[in-house]
Amino acid sequence: MKSIEITSSEISWDFDSSKKLADAVADAVLGESVCMSWYDKAEDRESPAHVSECHMDCDTPGYIDYAASRGAEVKIDVNDGAFVFCYRSVGEFT
Repeated sequence: MKSIEITSSEISWDFDSSKKLADAVADAVLGESVCMSWYDKAEDRESPAHVSECHMDCDTPGYIDYAASRGAEVKIDVNDGAFVFCYRSVGEFT
């Protein structure tokens, strides 16, 4: 999975603005895309919910493994892991 990092100390990052930016970057890289999973470090929330519970002793977080096993092609890391979003192209779904 390709990894893209977005970092700026001049932006006040929150989930909504980070997701909008990640969506735009993913669409620019993949064409029309869908977010397969995400992680919010400050809130310790992830989607799909509880996917990391079975990955407690693993090197790969559950939200990454979930997305990778479902064809995610791009991981977008916002502000040093504050938010992580994984995407795949919708090409084969249409």
